[in-house]
Amino acid sequence: MSHISNCFKNYGLIVSFNIFVLIFSINLASAKSAPESFADLAEKLSPSVVNISTTTVIEQRSREMPSFPPGSPFEDFFKQFEKPNGKKRRAQSLGSGFIIDQTGYIITNNHVIDNAEKIMVILYDDTSFEAKVVGKDPKTDVALLKIEPKKTKLKAVKFADSNNLRVGDWVMAIGNPFGFGGTVTAGIVSARGRNLSGSYDDYIQTDASINRGNSGGPLFDMNGKVVGINTAIFSQSGGSVGIGFAVSSNLAKQVTDQLKEFGRTKRGWLGVLIQEISKEIADSLGMKTAKGALVSSATEGGPAQKAGVKTGDVILKFNNIEIENMKELPKVVAGTPVGKSVPLVILRSGKELTLNVTLGELELAEKENLIGKTSSKDAKSKQYDKLGFVAEELNSKNKSKFKLKNIDKGVVITSVKDNSSAQDAGLIPGMVIIRVGQIEVNSLKVIDEAIKNALKQKRKALLLLVKVENGSRFVALELK
Repeated sequence: MSHISNCFKNYGLIVSFNIFVLIFSINLASAKSAPESFADLAEKLSPSVVNISTTTVIEQRSREMPSFPPGSPFEDFFKQFEKPNGKKRRAQSLGSGFIIDQTGYIITNNHVIDNAEKIMVILYDDTSFEAKVVGKDPKTDVALLKIEPKKTKLKAVKFADSNNLRVGDWVMAIGNPFGFGGTVTAGIVSARGRNLSGSYDDYIQTDASINRGNSGGPLFDMNGKVVGINTAIFSQSGGSVGIGFAVSSNLAKQVTDQLKEFGRTKRGWLGVLIQEISKEIADSLGMKTAKGALVSSATEGGPAQKAGVKTGDVILKFNNIEIENMKELPKVVAGTPVGKSVPLVILRSGKELTLNVTLGELELAEKENLIGKTSSKDAKSKQYDKLGFVAEELNSKNKSKFKLKNIDKGVVITSVKDNSSAQDAGLIPGMVIIRVGQIEVNSLKVIDEAIKNALKQKRKALLLLVKVENGSRFVALELK
C-alpha cells in the first residue's frame, strides 16, 4: 500500500511540475523578447529622417576687458562689460527632423530653428531644400516646417499612441548627432510622463544615446511608428549619459495639428490659479486622499468663474478625466478644443458638484494679460496660539504699514510666533488671510468659528488662503 501511495505522490509531483513548466513557458511566450537586429527597421525608416542646417545672424560684442579661459569664474562676471560693436556674423547649427506628410511637412524642435535666417533641410539622399516655418510652439519646443519637394518623392512616417508605451519597451532613435547624419541608436523607455520645466511637459525618458544634433529627430517604437521627438539630454559633460528626453507623440501631434491648421497653437483655457493638495490640506478639507487641484483663485470674468467655480474648490474631474494631481490639469485643459463645453466635477464644502464650463483660449488670455487677474471688494486684534500668529482686521493704519494695495477684505497677520505652525508654513507679517477653508474672511469671528468647527470635527489642520506677493495660495496649519 505504501508503495502505491508513494507512486501517487510522485505522480502528483510530476503533474504539478509539468503544470508549472507550462505556465512558465506561457509567460515567457507572452513577454516581448529583444529584437535580433534593428537593421530592417533602420533601413525602412532612415529615408524619413532629415538633417536640418540653420543660419543665424549674431551681433558681435566687443570686450574691453581681458579674456579668460572658457569656464573661468571670471568669465561670467566680465560679460557685463561687453558692448555691441555693430558687426554681425553668421552662425550655423545642425539638428534633425522627420517627414510626416508626402507634401513636405517636417517636424523638428523649436530650439533648432529659432531665430534662424535660413533653414535648409537635407534628405537621406543628400538632396536639400530651403524650408519655411509653418508655425512653432516654444512651450512644448515643437516646430513645423514646409518644403516644396517638386518631383522628389518623400517617405512619411506615422505617429503611434504614446499612451500605449510601457517602461521597458524597446525604442530606436535616428538623427544627426554632431553633424554625423543618419545615426541610429537604440534603448528602452526608462520612464514616462516626465515634467522638466513647463506646465504642458509630457516627456518620455530613454537610455537610447541622444547627443547634440539629435534634437528634433524621431524616437520610434518597434512597429516603426513615432512615439516621440528627441529634445533634450541630462548631462554635465554635454554628451550622452543615458538620460534623454523626447516630447511624447500624443502631445507633438496635438501641437502640430494646430500649427498646420492655424499657424499657431490654440490651447484651451480654464482661468484658474491652482496648487497641489498636500496631506495636510486634504485633511483640513475632510478628504480621504490627497488628489485633485485646489483652486486658489479664479480669473475675473474667466471661463471657470462664469461657470461658478470659487476659491477653495477642489477640481476632481475635467471632461470626465480624473485629476490625480495639480500638474495633470493644465495638460488636459490645453488639449481640449477652445469653445468646447465640458463637465467639471468639484468638491465644495464636502460635497461633489458638477459644473459645465466653456473653455476660452489661452493665447488670447495671455495677450490680454488676463492670466492671474482676480477681483477685489477701529481695528480688532487677536492672538491665535493654536496656529501661531496674531491677526488684525484691516484698517487704514495697517494697510499703510504693510503697503497693502487693492486689498479690501480679509485680516492681516501682524506677527508670527517662532517654531509655530504658521512659521513652518511660511507665513510672515503683512500677509492677508482672505479665506478659511471655503469661507470668505471679513472679520476675526470667521477664524474663531473655523477653529471651533475644526476642533469639533477632530481635524488636525486648518486651511487658510493667504494673499502673497504674486497672487494667493493655500496653506494648511496644524492645530497644536
